[in-house]
Amino acid sequence: MTQPPRVPDVDPAATLLFVINAASGRNDPQTTRHVIEEALRAAGRTGELLFARPDELARVAQQAATTACARRSAVVAVGGDGTINSVAQAAHAQGCAMGVMPQGTFNYFARTHGLPADAAAAVQALLRSVPVPVQVGLINEHVFLVNASLGLYPELLQDREAYKARFGRSRLVAFGSALVTLLGTHRQLRLRIEQGATTRDVTTPTLFVGNNRLQLEQVGLPQAHSLDEGCIAAVMLRPVGAFAMLWLLLRGTMGTLGEADTVESFKFHRMLVKPRLAWGRRLVKVAFDGEVSWMRAPLEFRVSPRPLYLLKPLIAAGTSGPEAGGT
Repeated sequence: MTQPPRVPDVDPAATLLFVINAASGRNDPQTTRHVIEEALRAAGRTGELLFARPDELARVAQQAATTACARRSAVVAVGGDGTINSVAQAAHAQGCAMGVMPQGTFNYFARTHGLPADAAAAVQALLRSVPVPVQVGLINEHVFLVNASLGLYPELLQDREAYKARFGRSRLVAFGSALVTLLGTHRQLRLRIEQGATTRDVTTPTLFVGNNRLQLEQVGLPQAHSLDEGCIAAVMLRPVGAFAMLWLLLRGTMGTLGEADTVESFKFHRMLVKPRLAWGRRLVKVAFDGEVSWMRAPLEFRVSPRPLYLLKPLIAAGTSGPEAGGT
């Protein structure tokens, strides 16, 4: 009989390790440092602040997670979705507890779990938190907390980052960049999808896999509740023109995307995706939690058998229902 994973033993007096993306967030690094140190000082606690450039995040997060395990402490991600993903990857691999101070645009993961967006309030919440298991999705063994995708969605993310660099970080800029991308030319993906004994070939501009209930609910997908069952949800679009794509975007903002005839969604535990690639190519552009990367095909999406242990305030931890990435 398989033993359940061990909940990390966190010493309430141990030094917390904060992994801070020096190039991310609403606050400059010195403001972030001041807020964290002031909150820790007021509570009589200590913390180690580890500032990292984007290209250093994975390495710094791995070292911090290893140290957190040795100290019976926790590693805390300070930044947007990409920073949180890097720290989650390390914390999940090491089996240590993880906290979050969100500084992104949408902060779906933090909002789902009732974590404060205000930096000072987030530190105070961390100091009265306990580790709670939350569901993790995997794409080729890489952790994702909110979503993973291929096709049009990674292109949307790349264009969004370019627009944010020019016009600033805001939801209005994100929406505007999406409009521009959707009016462009879209390459159709030809995919072979295997789920257990079932195999089918599909053509779609994008395949989106969600592990966050709040995000799925906001766009109106009925599979949002499947996360309570230990599943994750897939969304595919039938090939449509640019203006039909804009209509789908509008439906998503109105929370009625799941009612569109050109949208297919379903829940699953494991799915193997084999893109039809040009001869000699083996890599596919994918996105996970807001970051764009290249992965070797085929792509395996599945629910991780091991949870991530997220630090949640005692009240939120005691009142939440079945824990999942989107609960």
